[in-house]
Amino acid sequence: MKEAMDAKRFVEIMNSGERVEAGSETHQYMTKLSNEAMKITARLNRDYHEPEEIRAMMEELTGQKIDGAFGMFPPFYTDCGKNLHIGKHVFINSGCHFQDQGGIYIGDGALIGHCVVLATLNHEQDPGNRGDLYPKPIHIGKNVWIGAHATVLQGVTIGDGAIVAAGAAVTKDVPAGAVVGGVPARMIKVIQGRESL
Repeated sequence: MKEAMDAKRFVEIMNSGERVEAGSETHQYMTKLSNEAMKITARLNRDYHEPEEIRAMMEELTGQKIDGAFGMFPPFYTDCGKNLHIGKHVFINSGCHFQDQGGIYIGDGALIGHCVVLATLNHEQDPGNRGDLYPKPIHIGKNVWIGAHATVLQGVTIGDGAIVAAGAAVTKDVPAGAVVGGVPARMIKVIQGRESL
């Protein structure tokens, strides 16, 4: 018997990394979640909110408990929310856009700069099936700092303690303790004293 589609089942399907066909049940459920996320983020972004109110809205958005030390400066945008996993002591600055259907995992102590884009979906290259999607997760390690206006693409893992320079386009994995920058992002240096990471 086929399982009924709900947020848990949707996340399982997206985490499988398999192709999502345009118009399929999974794709239609993705649209439902997107509409729910837009309602929550519209409330989040409309007025000033105390930190505990922001955390409560993020819990509603993600369906998960958010650490008491979490911080965010809205506005914040996502078109899902249910596959966004936030560690402890994370800070997200204003204007970020998270496309989390494919899974975004943010480690403890991560700092996400202004207007960062995290994109976990890719489209089919064949124009006849361009609406089909391929999800892959983004993993951000502990104590990572992502600078303003950086873009991190699907399937990328950023190692603990790494720094992504402002404006970078990250298309490949970043080693722990590395500083990367540019378009596409390339290694700039390795942080000294990273044994403490």
